[in-house]
Amino acid sequence: MRDFVCRNCGQRLTFENSVCLNCRSSVRFHLPSRAMLVLDDTDKTVRQDDSEWRSCANLTVARCNWLVEADSGEPLCVSCRLTRTRPADHDIDAMAAFADAETNKRRVILELTELSLAITGRDEDPQTGLAFDLLSSSNQKVITGHDDGLITLDLAEGDDVHRERLRVSMAEPYRTLVGHFRHEIGHYYQMVLVGEGESRSRFESLFGNPDDDYQAALDRHYSEGAPAGWESDFVSSYATMHPAEDWAETFAHYLHIRDTLDTAAAFAMAPAASTLESPLPGEIGFARIIEWWLPLSWSLNQINRSMGHQDLYPFVLAPKVLEKMRLVHDLIVPAG
Repeated sequence: MRDFVCRNCGQRLTFENSVCLNCRSSVRFHLPSRAMLVLDDTDKTVRQDDSEWRSCANLTVARCNWLVEADSGEPLCVSCRLTRTRPADHDIDAMAAFADAETNKRRVILELTELSLAITGRDEDPQTGLAFDLLSSSNQKVITGHDDGLITLDLAEGDDVHRERLRVSMAEPYRTLVGHFRHEIGHYYQMVLVGEGESRSRFESLFGNPDDDYQAALDRHYSEGAPAGWESDFVSSYATMHPAEDWAETFAHYLHIRDTLDTAAAFAMAPAASTLESPLPGEIGFARIIEWWLPLSWSLNQINRSMGHQDLYPFVLAPKVLEKMRLVHDLIVPAG
């Protein structure tokens, strides 16, 4: 995530800001330029690239600070349009959790855009386009998962107590809302980047057959757990369950690494060449990413320990895991 600045007074801004805390200007995020823009004196529009832009209609309900091109006819921004179902307005608790979820989703959508990954919504592909059902399990059963481009997320994952209880009960070293989005979106990009195309054989050689019986794998995982010595081949114990989950976990970790490096570069904690927009194609590009990541993650873990927190990145990237991650890299950043 880059470092943002108010164009009116120079104050530093976060990705979530809709108001500059110094000059009180209304600021909005402009996806094409990846910049925070200042609305005009009426707090309604801003001109950029010879077009007029206005606030997303979800400014209040989802705390969305993104801009929409005024002539597009769309009330919602690129990220908000991907959400198919959300809680009812009268469900106050669920709507607060919905706003938190949308904030995390926008982070992931920006990263996908910076990596030049195509995002096809349900308006373009009603069968397998990317879409989100963000639902509250307070009054119904909600299972977080992916189905042919449709991602369902239990908004309870935004509750720290609920999420930590699940993390401990499931023996997970790491569980976050943004991590859920990255994992489930990984399933979508398995369809988009692998599918039945030319990369299918390489996928199977590393991950296994994605058509293996999923329910049988799920039952086995929760009855028997991860196999002994799984750390040498998988990035997490959950990745051992099924080839599709192994890919999704590996994909999510690739996004974790790229976005953290990008943020570190914005604050001079990593080389300038490690940003998301930097060309890092092929084997050399991937080797450089890992060369930068290992010392950075080590130092961040030590900083967390100094503050009495668990490791920021509590994972070991074994050689087999790196080989799998290299496939993700090659499909996202093809050799030039």
